[in-house]
Amino acid sequence: MEHLISMNMLLVTLRMAIPLILASIGSVICERSGIINLGIEGMMLAGALGAVIGTSVFQSPWMGTLAAIMMGGVFGLIHAVFCIRYHTNQAVSGVGINIFASGLTIVLCKAIWDKEGLSGEVAQIPTVTVPFLHKIPVIGPLFKEQSPYLYITILIVAISWYVMYRTKVGLRLRTIGDHPKAASTAGVDVTKYRYIAVIVCGMLCGLSGSYLSIVQSNLFVKEMVAGRGYIALAATIFGGWNPLGSFWASLLFAFSQALRITLDLDIPEQFLQMFPYLLTMLVLILAGGKAKGPQASGDIKD
Repeated sequence: MEHLISMNMLLVTLRMAIPLILASIGSVICERSGIINLGIEGMMLAGALGAVIGTSVFQSPWMGTLAAIMMGGVFGLIHAVFCIRYHTNQAVSGVGINIFASGLTIVLCKAIWDKEGLSGEVAQIPTVTVPFLHKIPVIGPLFKEQSPYLYITILIVAISWYVMYRTKVGLRLRTIGDHPKAASTAGVDVTKYRYIAVIVCGMLCGLSGSYLSIVQSNLFVKEMVAGRGYIALAATIFGGWNPLGSFWASLLFAFSQALRITLDLDIPEQFLQMFPYLLTMLVLILAGGKAKGPQASGDIKD
């Protein structure tokens, strides 16, 4: 039991949660505008490869992060054009994004490194230690040799919640997701807000993917997102389409992943690997029917 509440378990959970939190926040922003995004997985995958390519080209992992954000934004724009401009079925567009990203990343790896679905090794984002704070008893390890992504992620959660519930921009976005015609009548440019929301979602998913390839690892491997995009979508629903709710839901799913890594249990490895996804399905079964998302979600008719 002491292992479940140890500082080590907390640190592992936070590290596992970072990509889920970033992707789920992006999903919240997107779906609050009334656009369903099932392409989170593909956007994360594109960001993961974009980070490696950017790092390789510019010899800087931070430039790789920027490249990942841009790559995710491009995929978000593609999804937005299909859904908003051409009124494509949003679920179909999202699945198409996933399939396209899966194939494109393999082709690019082959073209650049002559390896099928595998990149060369690149530099990683270095860890940081916050002066003075790392010496605080009990919570000091949270500020010692941690990835900057941890602090960036927490900042993004706080900013997204504030913008969503304390600004006119957030009020308009939520109104668009619930009553787009009313928002349009009030003079809100619904189309512009939706484009921005989907692109921002893509950018956050790209940032999320970059964590997998240049923070947790130092190279790209095909399908390395491994279902995290779908877990992030589940966190969005379980969190009530709220940035803070999605944050806590992501921590819950990450905790289930941390159990497999931290605890030395006499349980078949296959079951431990399956457990986070089993928990995701269970949460969706229990909460999915009761959860009420944006009322106009999936409806882009003028």
